Amino acid sequence: MPSSKYAFISAYLKGAEARLLTADHVGRFLRVSNIQDPASGVREVLEVIKDTEAGGYLDEAMPRTFDDADRYLWRYLDGCISRLENLKLMPADMRRVLQAYLVKYDIHNVKAAVQGVIVGRGPTLIPIGNINDQGLLAELNAAANNDDIIEIMLACRLGEYADILRDYATDSANARFMVEARLDSRYYERLLKVARAVPDGALLAKAFSIVIDMMNLSLISRALIRGMGSETAELVTGGGYLITAALAQELLGGKLADMPATFSGSQYHEMVEEMVNNYNRTHNMGTVDEVIDRHRFHLLRDMLSPWVLSPLVIGWYLLLKEIEVRDLRLILKVTFDGIPVEEIKEYLISA
Repeated sequence: MPSSKYAFISAYLKGAEARLLTADHVGRFLRVSNIQDPASGVREVLEVIKDTEAGGYLDEAMPRTFDDADRYLWRYLDGCISRLENLKLMPADMRRVLQAYLVKYDIHNVKAAVQGVIVGRGPTLIPIGNINDQGLLAELNAAANNDDIIEIMLACRLGEYADILRDYATDSANARFMVEARLDSRYYERLLKVARAVPDGALLAKAFSIVIDMMNLSLISRALIRGMGSETAELVTGGGYLITAALAQELLGGKLADMPATFSGSQYHEMVEEMVNNYNRTHNMGTVDEVIDRHRFHLLRDMLSPWVLSPLVIGWYLLLKEIEVRDLRLILKVTFDGIPVEEIKEYLISA
C-alpha cells in the first residue's frame, strides 16, 4: 500500500508546515516593544508565536536565558524528527532519505569535537543524530583526543567516516579544515547516492547538489576575501550542481569582483551579484552567508514545495524546520540581549 503511505505522510507533513514560523510572525516581531526589558520582550515574542508548534513548546518550557532557549529549540527539533522516525506508515524509501540526511548532525558534532580537542575546550554540540540517540553526546563532548572520537563514531555506526580522522593528525588548523572538508564530501556522496535511488530521486539529488553548491560558493567567496585563493581548492566538496571542481579552481584563481561575470546567464547570477555588491558596500563577511542562505531557500522552495506523494516532501519539511529553528534562535538571541529585531531582519530567511 505505498500510495496510502505517501498520502498519509504528505498530509502529516503539510499539516506540520501549517504550524511553522511565517513572514507574518516576523512582521509582528518587529513591533515587539519591551526592548529595554528583555524578559518582557521575550514574553512578547512567545505571545507572537503561540499559534506555532515551536511557540507552544517554548511557552511550556519558559526559557529564562538565551542558553535555555537555545537548548529547548534543539530539543524541539529533535522531538519533531523523533516523531517522524516513529511513524509506522512512513514509506521505506522516505525513511532512508531521512536517516541519510540526519547524519549531517553527527558530522557537525564530530567536527565540533575535533575542534574542541585542538583548542582545549568543550565543543558546542547539537542534540540530534546517532551519537545523541546512543546517549554518547556527553562522552563526545569530553573527548580528549582523536582516538576517543573515533571510538564513539564506531559505536554509533559511523565507521565509514572514522577513517578520515585516522588519516590526519588534527593538531593544526590546516589539518582540521582538511578533515572537515573530507567529512562533508563523504556525507554528501552518501546522501546523493541514497537520493538517486528513490522515486523522484533525480530532482531530490539536484536539490542536495544545489546545497553543495551553496556551501562551496560560501567557501570560495570567503577564501577570495581572505586572499587565500587556489590553496583552498582541496576543501571544495564534490557533487555540486553547477560548481564543478574545474569551475571551483577557476573561481579560486580569480577575484571576488569577477564572480558575477562567471555566473552570467545562470540561475546563480543574481545571488552572486548581490553577494559581491553587499560585501563591497559593507566589507562584512557575514553578508556572504546572509545572501547565500536566503537565495538557497528560494531555489529549494521553488523546486521542492509543490510536491506531494513523493520523498521530496521530507526534504522540504526538514529544510523548513531547520530554517524555523535558525530564525527563532536569532530572534530570541537579540531579544534577550535587548536589541530590536529590526536590526537583524535582513538575516531572517522567514521574513
